[in-house]
Amino acid sequence: MLGRLILLFTAVPLLELALLIWMGNHVGVVPTIALVLTTGVLGAALARHQGLATWGRFHAALGAGRLPEGELIEGLLILVAGALLITPGLLTDTTGFLLLVPPLRHRLARWTGEAVRRRFVARPARPPRRPSRSPGAQPTSPAGTGGSDDTVIDAEFEVVERDRPGR
Repeated sequence: MLGRLILLFTAVPLLELALLIWMGNHVGVVPTIALVLTTGVLGAALARHQGLATWGRFHAALGAGRLPEGELIEGLLILVAGALLITPGLLTDTTGFLLLVPPLRHRLARWTGEAVRRRFVARPARPPRRPSRSPGAQPTSPAGTGGSDDTVIDAEFEVVERDRPGR
């Protein structure tokens, strides 16, 4: 995993730099810089718009009592797309814009959700353990209930020192 991260953080910037130099040599420096700035601004605005729409769907799913797992994954993908789009470079911009295409993002979100479900298993929470009783202790029950009394009483107390004779 560490090797992949090192490769990602060294190879991608070097490739981006090579592509920007190549493009600057073929179309000029000013058009290359203008393209990078335009894709950053346009991409950030598009990511914001789609992120707000996903946020609305997230709240609608919660209001309907449904777990918004798809909306969470899509929101994460939009966040990644926004980060890629404000990063200068042609590959990052292309990847960011591809993540903002709804059909591609929906498919990737579905695939990611399935991969997460295969990797992690959700189980219901275990019920809380009953307090252990000392050996030989008899359970007590309130009058008329016929069961043990597991009622917890929350109380506050204050230690009052009494005056001793001779004080």
